[in-house]
Amino acid sequence: MTEEPCFDVAHLGHVELLTNKPEESLDFFINAYGLTESGREGDSVYLRGWDDYEFHTLKLTASRTTGMVHVGYRASSQAALERRVAVIEAMGCGTGWGDGDLGHGRAYRFKSPDGHVFELYYETRKYEPPEGERPALKNIAQRFHGRGAAVRRLDHFNLLATDVSQMRDFMTIALGSRVTEQIRLDSGRLVGCWFTVNNKSYDMAVTEDHSGARGRFHHITFAVDQREDVLRAADIFLESGVFIETGPHKHAIQGTFFLYVYEPAGNRVEVANAGARLILQPDWQPITWTETERKKGQAWGLKTIPSFHTYGTPPVDSPK
Repeated sequence: MTEEPCFDVAHLGHVELLTNKPEESLDFFINAYGLTESGREGDSVYLRGWDDYEFHTLKLTASRTTGMVHVGYRASSQAALERRVAVIEAMGCGTGWGDGDLGHGRAYRFKSPDGHVFELYYETRKYEPPEGERPALKNIAQRFHGRGAAVRRLDHFNLLATDVSQMRDFMTIALGSRVTEQIRLDSGRLVGCWFTVNNKSYDMAVTEDHSGARGRFHHITFAVDQREDVLRAADIFLESGVFIETGPHKHAIQGTFFLYVYEPAGNRVEVANAGARLILQPDWQPITWTETERKKGQAWGLKTIPSFHTYGTPPVDSPK
């Protein structure tokens, strides 16, 4: 029998990234990537896509290194939050409640088997655009500005892990995530897994870290409306001197049209168009990709570059 789907968690809320080049990173995210600044506190700047409804979806924090501090998910209700916290505490991976930050209220934090920090919250602060950013249509969060790649909303993120099977068990129990697609080698080892907490095809991916390091970050992705926007972003990044790692091209897994770049501090960032693909089937079974199928490359034959399996932040020789 298929397990009852769990929708206690509404959606991916935000990611906090570290940068050791705060001014350069902020310039990239605002002027090249096209995010909007919504606030500052301490060493952190709060940013969001133009149609993200929450106060922030990216928290950029100055540091001496790079990588992810934490990722936040919003619960479907206060009762749903309490249910998830009870499950997580029973798992023994919780670290306790915090007061939140500029973007949201009280949050419960917990750690993955690799040490990645997650948090769950319900009370949130909705973005209120100033006069010059108010849209003509009141069902949009902010007026379209056309600055840089002008990404619309936070879409997903990818973590690196030493054991993808452990992460699969962790996500399905802790958040009630469903696995939509996965990669299994001929040896039987799971090396990639894609998850969703709602009807999006995925909001999180976990892939095997070939460096042997633990708790590292692979990339964050914001979505644009169409493929042409991804091509436009490539031209903008080229003219801005942004390092393009791979793409534009189309993923075989999930069918996303992608472009990967490094922001100035070295965190990997993606611009993507997922098309209209949704997982509406309540009894969806994970699509499993074989080792032979993955060796064929991406959807149109572009080979997966070696750095995709080894490069992450912080670098393996980075100070902690």
